[in-house]
Amino acid sequence: MKLKSFAHLFFMLFFVAFSNIKICLGDCDNLQDSCPAVPPNKQTIFINGLQCKNPVNVSAQDFRTTKLSTAGSTDIFGASMKIVSAAEFGGLNTLGLSIGRTDLDGNGLVNFHYHPRATEIIFVTKGVLLAGFVDTKNQYFQKLIKVGDVFVFPKALFHFYLNTGFEEASIFSVYNSQNPGFVSLSPTASDTTLESLDKIKRKLISLSASETQDVNSFISPEMESIYS
Repeated sequence: MKLKSFAHLFFMLFFVAFSNIKICLGDCDNLQDSCPAVPPNKQTIFINGLQCKNPVNVSAQDFRTTKLSTAGSTDIFGASMKIVSAAEFGGLNTLGLSIGRTDLDGNGLVNFHYHPRATEIIFVTKGVLLAGFVDTKNQYFQKLIKVGDVFVFPKALFHFYLNTGFEEASIFSVYNSQNPGFVSLSPTASDTTLESLDKIKRKLISLSASETQDVNSFISPEMESIYS
């Protein structure tokens, strides 16, 4: 009887304890108004996140950044991407957010990639783009988006954007993590030729006949290994 009573008591304590644990969807909530981060190269302790500055030294400058005021360098796909996380913008620390900017040349492409710790929302400020993602059932979702439009890429799903015009296009992004991460398909030597890049773009555009399609013919081995 005593053993049975003890087991019952243990189960009740276990249930009460775990039913009161808050599940964090994205980053956990902060426990104070703000917590601007100490620059990573000046960290003196290592935690799951970033160390806070001494509140005495916090100023308005900690909550301002100019890192998205200009475009970055252009890659072989004709695109530049900047992601500003709490490591670069200390004021974001503990707020569960990162921001980004992407600029694409005419016909430029941000190839398939995903963010393992964040959903991404994009806002178009210039141009017309084809944006799409692939879910874990190999269903393909895409849409032409223009200035003022917003599109969302669910967490950890492969996605891309393609500039369908001849002029430059720009988008700004918000991520629901202070450290979203970035994983892209690594191009091989044959993937970086003009012919192969055009082939990738033609494949993406060819799928635009329907906004949702089965994309098995387009999925690469890298995607299959991620989603298997």
